[in-house]
Amino acid sequence: MPWQPAGVPVFGCMVWNAAAQSSWLGQKDVADETTCNGRQVGAPERSIALLAMCRRAFFILARYPRSKPSAGYGESMRTVFWEDNKVKMIDQRVLPAEFVIAEYDTVEGVAGAIRDMVVRGAPAIGATGAYGMALAAQISPANDRDGLLNTLRAAKEILDQARPTAVNLNWATTRLLELAEHTVLDNVADLRSALLAEAEAIADEDVEINRRMGFNGAELIPNGANLLHHCNTGALAAVDFGTALGVIFACQEQGKQIHVWVDETRPRLQGARLTAWELMRAEIPMHLIADNAAGHLMRTGKVDAVIFGADRVAANGDVANKIGTYKLAVVAQENQIPVYAVVPTSTIDLSLPDGDHIPIEERDGREVSHIGGEAIAPEGVPVYNPAFDVTPHRYITAIVTEEGVCRPPFTESLRQAKEAAETRVQANRKARAQRKA
Repeated sequence: MPWQPAGVPVFGCMVWNAAAQSSWLGQKDVADETTCNGRQVGAPERSIALLAMCRRAFFILARYPRSKPSAGYGESMRTVFWEDNKVKMIDQRVLPAEFVIAEYDTVEGVAGAIRDMVVRGAPAIGATGAYGMALAAQISPANDRDGLLNTLRAAKEILDQARPTAVNLNWATTRLLELAEHTVLDNVADLRSALLAEAEAIADEDVEINRRMGFNGAELIPNGANLLHHCNTGALAAVDFGTALGVIFACQEQGKQIHVWVDETRPRLQGARLTAWELMRAEIPMHLIADNAAGHLMRTGKVDAVIFGADRVAANGDVANKIGTYKLAVVAQENQIPVYAVVPTSTIDLSLPDGDHIPIEERDGREVSHIGGEAIAPEGVPVYNPAFDVTPHRYITAIVTEEGVCRPPFTESLRQAKEAAETRVQANRKARAQRKA
């Protein structure tokens, strides 16, 4: 059976542990709950405040919108979508304390949302980039094909610069630009419609791909497994269902009794804020842990597999993922624990021979020195804040894709997966064209 402290209900324990951390619900909430008439409240009052935050956490979980049918573990809203001629998305910066839909009607706004992590996760970023390109076409004043192509090329440059490590962004913007360059239509209005349809197709494909990937990965997970998960890879990191968390959701659908160790994932706490939130909604047994607890759990036999997503995979199988992934994979190998990266083929970049060629984004140092706007380090402290690290392929047991499970030698299996995916995309595009004809 999945590991659990004796006598402690997993679900209730996790809500308390999560709500009790000020960073989990945001500094503003904590300040509001723990001060009274300008003074800091004492321990008894603080306990009451924390209980209030727990109640609010349950309220937020219960009211998560369920307006758009999901292909995932329930009915939920897509992470990013097109509505009212705008790109709309769940603002992941404020979860789980608030549920906010952000909306953008300019390319610069969409790029800013990607850069500021309103939306995050490689598949979600890719879909957002596609919608950004469609938006550029919709709002462009161009009245001929050449003018619209110039608009799209400029939009692609703006969008691609938003986050350099996640290759899905460039993949999606390239796909829309190439469609515009290679499609001959009678007028610009038809081309605009074709671009929006392609962006919608990318979003729809993501949901389908994630489910296929999830069930491919679920075949690797035995009943009763304890999984260690890094960062957030669920529906919030994709259009829906998710990548590595999609494997966990697929296990749940299969009736497997699994338990998930969710590391907090400093510095932005995607594990604590987002993964815990998603798993609690799905009622999957889990515990939140400090990042530094992972090694102890592995050494003491409480982890059966390590699972995570990726933002880019090089041709040789080197994986760039959220900072902290590398050390998890190294410790896992030391303890003979399998390591699985779960990625759509759009994340595989065969143009890069190895991970040393993957650009690593460096973000604002305040993400490390501050939590919820409050300093946790001395003023002016120097900070180095890489958002990603590279895990060499020798530490990866398998890479799960929608086309199947890739195993070493990755130079062969990843290429085969990419080729199969490209064949599928072309077949789907041809089928859509035939339906319209």
